[in-house]
Amino acid sequence: MGGETFDVKGPRPNDYPLRAPKPVGQLISHIYKDRIAQFYNGGQYEHQNLRAMMKEDSVSGEPHVQLWVWHAPGQTRPSFEEAVSNQFVKTNVGEWFGPSWTTHWFRVVLTVPEHLQNKRLLEFHWDSNSEGLVWSEDGKPLQGLTGGGERVEWILPDSFRDGKEHTIYIEMACNRMFGNAPGGDSIQPPDPNKYFRLDKAEIVAIDPDARQLWIDIWILQDAAREFPGDSWESHKALQVCNEIIEAFELGNRESLKKCRKIAEQYLGPNVDSPNVYNSGKEPLVYAIGHCHIDSCWLWPFAETKRKVVRSWSSQCDLMDRYPELNFVCSQAQQYKWLKQLYPYAFERVKKKVAEGRFHPIGGSWVEHDTNMPSGESLVRQFLYGQRFYESNFGKRCKTFWLPDTFGYSAQLPQLCRLAGMTRFLTQKLSWNNINRFPHTTFNWVALDGSQVICHMPPSETYTAEAHFGDVKRSMSQHKSLDQDNTSLLVFGKGDGGGGPTWVQIEKLRRCRGISDTVGLLPRVHMGSSVDDFFDRLERKADTFVTWYGELYFELHRGTYTTQAKNKKNNRRAEAKLRDLELLATIASVQDKSYKYPKEEFDAMWENVLLCQFHDCLPGSSIEMAYRESDQMYADVFSTAEKIMKGVSQVLGLEPALNHMSTTNTVALNTLPWPRRELVKISEKEAAVAHGTGPFLKLQKLETTKPLVTLRQVTKGAFVLENSQLRVHVEKGVITSLYDKQANREVIPKGQKANQYVIFDDKPLYWQAWDVEVYHLDTRKELPSGETEVHENTPHRVSVVTRTKVSDKSHIQTIIALNGAVEGEQSWVEVQSKVDWHETMKFLKVEFPVDVRNTEASYETAFGIVRRPTHYNTSWDMAKFEVCAHRWADLSEYGYGVSILNDSKYGFATAGQTMRLSLLRSPKAPDAHADMGTHHIRWAILPHQGSLSHVTIRKAFEFNNPTKLYSSPDAAALVAAPPPVWLTPDSSPAIVLDTVKRGEDDEDVSRGELPARKGQSVILRMYDSLGGLARGTVVTTWPLKKVCKVNLLEDDLEVVPWENGRFTVELRPFEVASYRLVLA
Repeated sequence: MGGETFDVKGPRPNDYPLRAPKPVGQLISHIYKDRIAQFYNGGQYEHQNLRAMMKEDSVSGEPHVQLWVWHAPGQTRPSFEEAVSNQFVKTNVGEWFGPSWTTHWFRVVLTVPEHLQNKRLLEFHWDSNSEGLVWSEDGKPLQGLTGGGERVEWILPDSFRDGKEHTIYIEMACNRMFGNAPGGDSIQPPDPNKYFRLDKAEIVAIDPDARQLWIDIWILQDAAREFPGDSWESHKALQVCNEIIEAFELGNRESLKKCRKIAEQYLGPNVDSPNVYNSGKEPLVYAIGHCHIDSCWLWPFAETKRKVVRSWSSQCDLMDRYPELNFVCSQAQQYKWLKQLYPYAFERVKKKVAEGRFHPIGGSWVEHDTNMPSGESLVRQFLYGQRFYESNFGKRCKTFWLPDTFGYSAQLPQLCRLAGMTRFLTQKLSWNNINRFPHTTFNWVALDGSQVICHMPPSETYTAEAHFGDVKRSMSQHKSLDQDNTSLLVFGKGDGGGGPTWVQIEKLRRCRGISDTVGLLPRVHMGSSVDDFFDRLERKADTFVTWYGELYFELHRGTYTTQAKNKKNNRRAEAKLRDLELLATIASVQDKSYKYPKEEFDAMWENVLLCQFHDCLPGSSIEMAYRESDQMYADVFSTAEKIMKGVSQVLGLEPALNHMSTTNTVALNTLPWPRRELVKISEKEAAVAHGTGPFLKLQKLETTKPLVTLRQVTKGAFVLENSQLRVHVEKGVITSLYDKQANREVIPKGQKANQYVIFDDKPLYWQAWDVEVYHLDTRKELPSGETEVHENTPHRVSVVTRTKVSDKSHIQTIIALNGAVEGEQSWVEVQSKVDWHETMKFLKVEFPVDVRNTEASYETAFGIVRRPTHYNTSWDMAKFEVCAHRWADLSEYGYGVSILNDSKYGFATAGQTMRLSLLRSPKAPDAHADMGTHHIRWAILPHQGSLSHVTIRKAFEFNNPTKLYSSPDAAALVAAPPPVWLTPDSSPAIVLDTVKRGEDDEDVSRGELPARKGQSVILRMYDSLGGLARGTVVTTWPLKKVCKVNLLEDDLEVVPWENGRFTVELRPFEVASYRLVLA
């Protein structure tokens, strides 16, 4: 340490000149850096710089490039066979094609002239400023085209270098990668009348040296700019750049080779091949090609089907040229579309999958929203996704992949583990607009304690351009370096598809070359898979930090409310599927001649799951997409009616008439606990439906005293009262709600419940997605008109009020109270009809309650999430708008209030005010989002005690009312024990949520996977309250065996049973599935 002597090599003293031969100035760094861009960019110097050397030669126009076109009618998207059977007409470069969303097929006849036939790299360049697809003459999709200067080249096969005519077809789609928005703001509603000019159709001889030098200098400039200014690595990069510029000679192609040799000083000698990754040095950043394709967004679902074939064909082509490229893509639905519509492309993908290069990932049907789907919907995303991957590619996914979804439900780690996945990738929380999420790599823990390894790429994107800066940020933004210093770099064009480009792959080669030659830049690697990356993490995962519960996304909170019809359809479809699977299971076991409608259920589920895509269900797509989803839901409901007819025939049911006898009528119940509720049997009469199981007995109300009363106290003011509740309503608001059983007032003195409030709703940018915290400052109460009597019968009373929102919008509100049924908690029901025609307004309804707690509880998929009611910290305040399913609850010790709903997901609790979000009115990307008439129901449910099974069950019942059917065997139906139920001494927290047939039963299987002999029934249940829950399941079906299974219906363990019953014990919030093998 100090004092050493060194043998310093250098000029001998007598070689050092006595006098300075010339002045030498200091290099002015910023000027020389700015000079670099002039060397390889477009602009005023492009005919004098490197760009002028890119092309060796080119030809266009006849006879070398001949063009014919056929215009597909309307907005149809005909197949290749349909298109080429039509009459094509001559066309030329410079012509315009449109309007938006139309399709134009081109027959392109290419003849390579003799002087180009021996050039090193021949490409066909096509730029229609829109998306397109290259097809072979015999109908094989070959490669996608993006347009607008990006991915416009297709490498000509060597067979075209013979001077003869060769035919290809190009399918031109009149949309850009991000749809058809006018101007430069892509989220604005699409312009229906955009036209696209064919700017280029030419055969080009590319100089590979010039093209490679272009990438060299690009990355070298990035190093000069992005390495620290006080580092020798930055100065060296700048020096090399300037040496290259000085060595370049316009027109001298040999100078290109000299320039590239200079670049090797910094990049190393191996950047032209995948050998650059074989240095044997340990990498830190693992690059994986990716193509995120939104199943709908700024384009319709129908266009996504073509985006898939364009994108994935391009990737297969790149894999043939770049052996190091490994590529991932999720969404089983998109693979199914490819299989159905483009079998050649699907087989090409399958081949790459078998080679271990193309990696299906994610394990789910689509990249779905996770906030709003029910627990069973999340299960089916995995069930349908994993089964598709296994049946088509021979294996299941190990990594759940949701890079772009708007927040992550608390039970996802448990469901992932039950679906065979131990890893999870996202990056969306990097978009948080209030707090910065603190981890990159961590263990994410579900409500039941299950965990998955979560990695959030520190480059903070799933569509990285593979820039120098992306690699650099993979280390500089890594927040878990004390546990693991590696990361994934997910690169490739995305959202609208595309995937990696050859430019991106070449840039990454150079980034690796810099790391191995110069250092400082994190060492990037290509050639590994996502599973390889997570395998390394898994070996040390027990040391990772933990994050418990939901991954709340501090942005896009408006998506809980936007596109109300779509959300209502989702809730309704989930309920119908649950009901029908139960009833069809009963029918198929009872009557062997009845075939369980598996094919129909699959079609229904696949539509529902597709509509849960993270830009569809959240409400952030264009209007065209919602026309498509409306049709999908219409198909679901139409199929549901047909299935119900078939089930009814087996069970001996017919729809009940308006005036019915209770002796031959049953109430159909699909919920698993005993029910007692009032049902209307005529305009003035009611009965009590009661019992356990699918068929409830009706007992006509025989009473001289009404169960509920309505009296007017002053003009426009009424009291609705039953044996449990007394409700004061005046001008449409509830001024008092008195719980007679608890002897307490629910509404704080002087306040008003069921008060409509409206807010200005102008987020910073993302209209359909966002509601910002400042909207709360614009709150205005909507005054209502006079309240009038609407209904007054012995079993139900109601009042109606009209509320003016504006000159364009109004609300009709019915507040109703049913007669109380002994042993059942009564609620106040509200029916709202909203005629909504606002602009950038947000409608909510408020419920101030005399209950105090620092946390409120909200239903989530298979569980409960508790969130703050205060704004103590920025993390608390960020949750000013949250997601809830069928209920939200504010309870203190001994008492609470729940708000139930039939179709809403947005909620907030601030202090003692509970607030249900009803409607928004954004104007982008759908200019007409939520315009029209909406029917919404909610209820106020006071309850003694804290949150309990009472709220859970009443919310189910509010969303699943009994339905009346007539049957000649009504007495026998109600007398028979239910086919499966939980005994009365079972924990009331256990919800038997799903009853369905086994996927692979021999009488059910559709042949995707090996069939199992015999019949089986799947039961799925969960603990709904967060405690150890024990119960006993009883069935009248003949049992042969009982197994606990995972979500994919693999047997996990045999469960002891006796006399048709078995016991269950569930961890807090555990989701448990059982397979009952029938004798």
